Amino acid sequence: MRASTPQPETGSSPAVVAARGAGALTRVAGIEVGHFTDPRRPTGCTVVIARDGAVCGVDVRGAAPGTRETDLLAPENLVQQVHAVLLSGGSAFGLDAASGVMRWLEERGIGLDVGVARVPIVPAAVLFDLPIGDPRFRPDAEAGYRACAAASRSRPAEGNHGAGTGAVVGKMFGMARAMKGGIGTASVSADGVTVGALIACNALGDVIDEGSGRVLAGARTSAGGRSLLDSRRALLRGAQPELPRIGTNTTIGVIATDALITKTQAKRLAQLAHDGLARAINPVHTPFDGDTLFALGTGAAGKRFDMTLLGVMAAEATARAVVRAVLAARGIRVGTLTLPAAADLGAVRRRPRPARA
Repeated sequence: MRASTPQPETGSSPAVVAARGAGALTRVAGIEVGHFTDPRRPTGCTVVIARDGAVCGVDVRGAAPGTRETDLLAPENLVQQVHAVLLSGGSAFGLDAASGVMRWLEERGIGLDVGVARVPIVPAAVLFDLPIGDPRFRPDAEAGYRACAAASRSRPAEGNHGAGTGAVVGKMFGMARAMKGGIGTASVSADGVTVGALIACNALGDVIDEGSGRVLAGARTSAGGRSLLDSRRALLRGAQPELPRIGTNTTIGVIATDALITKTQAKRLAQLAHDGLARAINPVHTPFDGDTLFALGTGAAGKRFDMTLLGVMAAEATARAVVRAVLAARGIRVGTLTLPAAADLGAVRRRPRPARA
């Protein structure tokens, strides 16, 4: 697993300033996070582990999702807790990494007791990163196992790590004008309860600073250019997009809280967290994205909490995590394709300092 990328800062943006000390998903008691980053090409996977189990809900807003074990998360269905959630690159091939997560959990006696065995419950979602390097390399069962072995309560690395390694944003006008995406994390706490988010941002649209409306990373005005186009405004002016194939994007993530919530409330929390995606990505939830958010409740805080406030916290943490994903990203070159990051285009003005755990 690669070393953690330093966390960048910017000068004047309110949303980015708020994201500097943004916390992390691992501030939620009962949650561990681990990355596997493939050295052969830009891809990888990320696992969120709840060893003691957590109630879980999911909400899929994009029209081209790639998921596993999401039907069992419906509130009316039998299974009440999951033991991990996998986020992976590699498109549908990356779902194979969940088998490795199951193996790692089973070896440690973690799973649903069905009498003859313990079956780990591991929902998963994938994003499309196959064009970035050799598509024959994608996360497999061994990658999922190694992500679990790397998991801890420490602050997860952000940017070009795990499921964010091959993430790209701003593809509305073609890959040649896009920029590097990544994975980011943030958390919000109030009255003894914490809500955290971990987001792998591989969006078709741009990433926006909601405070200023400024585009932080997205489509550029030209291939090789250093100026940002602002896809939303360009589309409204009548610019013709270079739309990709279905399913070639997708932002995926996990929201977690230590509040006591039910399975029905977990689904609602996942729905409300999508408000954070809508604030930080534009356009979002397109027919070419498979945007999927999971919500976990560990109950470790031992208290129930108002769902309206939990939803506000979830949306805030999600929006901050998206911003962190692109600010922590580093530009890459793969073959003839160059993907600069926000830092390369001047979105980051001061030397980075590590975020506090």
